[in-house]
Amino acid sequence: MKKAYRIKKNEEFQAIFNAGKSFANRELVIYYIKKPNQTHFRIGLSVGKKLGNAVMRNQIKRYLRESFISLEDDIISELDLVIIARNPTVNMNYHQIKKSLTHLLHRERLLKSKKR
Repeated sequence: MKKAYRIKKNEEFQAIFNAGKSFANRELVIYYIKKPNQTHFRIGLSVGKKLGNAVMRNQIKRYLRESFISLEDDIISELDLVIIARNPTVNMNYHQIKKSLTHLLHRERLLKSKKR
């Protein structure tokens, strides 16, 4: 994932937590805020230490990043997103995490509508 697509600073995370909207399912929590003049979406990932050792946490982050890369063209470009992984993600593979993420984004209407 390109550096321009990342949220790294604590101030940016806190701004999204305080001013943004949130929604969740069993596996993931997503906070988002709309930024009208932004040319592409940005994401921040959070996987807590309760979810396993560093290897497991990094694997979950890799799966989430790869999911966003595959959904890059479908996500609305004017968003800043923070994704928090919950405990069930420890036992999930890439396809299950992507399905869960896609379900959440679709439910909250953060995916571009397909023209038919």
